[in-house]
Amino acid sequence: MYYGFDVGGTKIEFGAFNENLERIATERIPTQTEDYALLVDDIASLIAKYDAEFGVEGKVGLGIPGMEDAETGALLTSNVPAAKGQFLRKDLEAKIGRSVKIDNDANCFALSEAWDEELKDSPSVMGLILGTGFGGGLIFDGKAFSGYSHVAGELGHSRLPIDAWFHLGENAPLLGCGCGNKGCLDSYLSGRGFELLYAHYYGEEKKAIDIIKANEAGEANAVEHVERFMELLAICFANLFTCFDPHVVALGGGLSNFELIYEELPKRLPKHLLSVARVPRIIKAKHGDSGGVRGAAFLNIKE
Repeated sequence: MYYGFDVGGTKIEFGAFNENLERIATERIPTQTEDYALLVDDIASLIAKYDAEFGVEGKVGLGIPGMEDAETGALLTSNVPAAKGQFLRKDLEAKIGRSVKIDNDANCFALSEAWDEELKDSPSVMGLILGTGFGGGLIFDGKAFSGYSHVAGELGHSRLPIDAWFHLGENAPLLGCGCGNKGCLDSYLSGRGFELLYAHYYGEEKKAIDIIKANEAGEANAVEHVERFMELLAICFANLFTCFDPHVVALGGGLSNFELIYEELPKRLPKHLLSVARVPRIIKAKHGDSGGVRGAAFLNIKE
């Protein structure tokens, strides 16, 4: 039995999955954002509850908006303040008497997609999230790759490539990022970046959905903006694909629902890739909001 926890800033979602990776239990509880001891107790209580219900000791995985320090195990997270700097995995292991896996929520998203029936035989899957921010996860042979310092997949904090900067023109905006740097992909390729770029070039704030609707209606500024953004996306993705050469790329987040992306990227990518490179299969993520829980549970599939 596999237990997954998606630990967010406002809620914790739990899911139990059987050996066939079918979800057989779901529960949501509020996140204890200020009291760390209660946070650990809440997670441990859910584990005990479902252990008793299923008559097993489930394998536990946690997905978090952050990462463990690779040396100390201390948690780096801003969305769950009670857990910041704490040793959540170690403390939970001591509480429940078994090992716990923990990983970044973007890695869990990618792992969930990689273990979908359709993709589970793919040697490599890259998950990219085009949401409030831009980030991703890397899955090789069914396992999340976290890297030496547990920051692998933090693609949003790589910088705009020079050809993308030239593409944006002389009036290109140098956008700041929450990490303290400027020019991070997070600020350009996210849904938020889509809106920021529109506001920069046209002096008008619009929601992404409204820009997309205006593009479909043929409104000149929106059409120009979408054209610029699609090429920007292709340039930046091509750089990532040159580094990792994934077999499949699954897109999640609100902007991933923009269907034009799936039409345009395969046409635009080849000219930005090496001549021998092939465009990976690019798909919309299947599991949406449940991806974090699924992926957290599946951290334990391959020991």
